[in-house]
Amino acid sequence: MLETRIKELRAERNMDQMELAALVGVRRETIGRLEKGLYNPSLKLAMDIAQVFGLTVEEVFTFREEKP
Repeated sequence: MLETRIKELRAERNMDQMELAALVGVRRETIGRLEKGLYNPSLKLAMDIAQVFGLTVEEVFTFREEKP
C-alpha cells in the first residue's frame, strides 16, 4: 500500500489541492485520489510532487506491505 504525506505537506504550506495540481500539471481530483490512497502516481508525477515540496520522493511517499 502506498502512503503519502501530500495532505500534511499542503497544510503546512497553506496550499490547496488546486494549487498543487496546477504546479504538477494534473487535475485537482488526481491530488484528492492520491491523498486518499486511491491512485498510485507515475514516477514522474511522484518526482514532480516531491520537487514542489523540496523533498525526495521517499519523504513524500512510503510503501507499506499490506498484512494478510
